[in-house]
Amino acid sequence: MRRSALALTVLALVTLPYWIGGPYYTNIASQILIWAIFALGLNVLVGYGGLVSLGHAGLFGTASYAAAWLVAAGAGQLAGGLGALALTLLMSALYAALALRATGIGFLMITLALGQILWGIAYRWISLTNGDNGINLSTRPMPLGWSLATPGAFYIATLVVFGLAVSAMASFVASPFGASLRGTRDQPRRMTALGYDVWLIRFLAFLFSGFWTGIAGLLFCYYNQFVSPHLVALSSSAEVLLMVISGGSGTLLGPIAGAALVVIMKNVASAYIERWNLVLGAIFVAIIVLMPEGLVPGSQRIWRWAWRVRDLPTAEIAR
Repeated sequence: MRRSALALTVLALVTLPYWIGGPYYTNIASQILIWAIFALGLNVLVGYGGLVSLGHAGLFGTASYAAAWLVAAGAGQLAGGLGALALTLLMSALYAALALRATGIGFLMITLALGQILWGIAYRWISLTNGDNGINLSTRPMPLGWSLATPGAFYIATLVVFGLAVSAMASFVASPFGASLRGTRDQPRRMTALGYDVWLIRFLAFLFSGFWTGIAGLLFCYYNQFVSPHLVALSSSAEVLLMVISGGSGTLLGPIAGAALVVIMKNVASAYIERWNLVLGAIFVAIIVLMPEGLVPGSQRIWRWAWRVRDLPTAEIAR
């Protein structure tokens, strides 16, 4: 049954540009995939490492700005992309070296401060970032000669990267390293007593998270062909954190569901609902109250409960 559901989901995603109803909704689907990759990257720290970050938009923006700046400076698309990922990994290492000096609220505040520093650089260092005017990207890359100029082509390319991200996350969760990271989340002192280097495990997890955050930033840069300081703002970090928490941290499908919820509310429901922010807030409150573990785990719990109730005799249900 799971394999059939997975096959139907893959088929629906691959054929989406043909039945979704126009290029606008294809672009919305591309945005969902991009933000889902970003949320999956953050989920490595939040869900599996127990480290809540409010500065990941800085890494997201670093990749976008670096790619746009390098291409605008005359570097090729491949060199720009690789250079952007290298810089994002370097920035992730700096983030980790500073933020992992603390845990809990201290870790959150350090990442928040680092994110705000990067936002200040993007906003004020006009000679480098062009300030509020941002940086334009004239063209999208052409991997293997395949043009990504149309919404459908870009969506398929994004879907391929999204598939790689989900596969990498699934392998990570099932790996001994993923188990050790969850151990540092639940019992850091016991992991230290067993001989594990807790700091190094968290550091490597931060690099893994930063890599996929950088991939999402690259895709976002290619999608918009424009980057601005808004990309690095605190609101972006808070938004992706809400995606992870509302969908279900520590799960594979949770961040994807959270990304879909937020992007659809921002770009689709907002066309019909003037106070869409109020509705989105009410949805978040309802999720926290009714499904404190998140949308995906909560839905699974309710589904299992419904099946158990269906199999119970009528007399037992009445009692």
